Amino acid sequence: MQPFPPLRLLTTFEAIARHGSMRLAAARLNVTQPAVSQSLKALEAHVGTALLDRGTRPAQLTEAGELLARAVRDGLGQISAALEDIRALSGQDGGQVSVSCTLGMATYWLMPRLPDFYAAHPDITVNVQAPSTDLPYLSPGIDVAIRYGTGSWHEGTTMKLFDERVCPVAAPSLLERLQAEKVGLDRAPLIHVRSPHNQHWAGWEDYLTACGIQRNRSSGQTFNNYVQAAQAVLDGRGVMLGWRSIAQGAVRDGALREWPDATVDLGTAYYVTANTRRASTAQTFLDWLVETVGTVHPPSR
Repeated sequence: MQPFPPLRLLTTFEAIARHGSMRLAAARLNVTQPAVSQSLKALEAHVGTALLDRGTRPAQLTEAGELLARAVRDGLGQISAALEDIRALSGQDGGQVSVSCTLGMATYWLMPRLPDFYAAHPDITVNVQAPSTDLPYLSPGIDVAIRYGTGSWHEGTTMKLFDERVCPVAAPSLLERLQAEKVGLDRAPLIHVRSPHNQHWAGWEDYLTACGIQRNRSSGQTFNNYVQAAQAVLDGRGVMLGWRSIAQGAVRDGALREWPDATVDLGTAYYVTANTRRASTAQTFLDWLVETVGTVHPPSR
């Protein structure tokens, strides 16, 4: 027996599993129902067991059918994703640009500004991806990666977007209460963002050391991503480190307030790395990004 059945049998079976009937699968595939039935029988003969329980109404997948359906669905999904990556690498999807960045950068900086890009370039779609590792990189199919750090990346072409600053932020009511009670950062309730994947980000320990602030305990509520932590701060549950790029919107709107005279430069910045084989749409996005950064974060004088 051949170890792998013809791909046409698998795609037909996936359509049956997805639509729940041979009739609907036939309509979807634009073939006759007998042709679908014959393909299913051929696949069952190949694997040596029934994949569809024809004794039920409507017919249901057998246990073996469920197992194969999951595998086929995953496999075809990976093939589809690979084809999209190949089209991106060869510049065939000229109306799209794929951008990878952190969840915080996507939520608080990039996404609120994308309507301006779409207004100027309505024919280009920006696909934003925020990897769970919090470490954006130029994987196949990614045109642009926006990253925080010191710029020590070697793939693609990298340039600095803007220097980053950090300042503790809190809900106005909490900050006013702490100031009234003369509570400093050595005793204020802290909100931490910690996970195995974001150790490249400075934490409260780094900030307090840089400021020369001694604190007996730096314990407090801990979250594994910036968005969750920001919500806790908005709810008045503590003070967190506010990165200028992703906290300034809430500060400007009055939802958060910066701790007075506490801004620190930790020597980090945001950089953009672009695929050297980027399409013209990616270059258009880069040009817009640089122009936007020049407006939002003008160079320090």
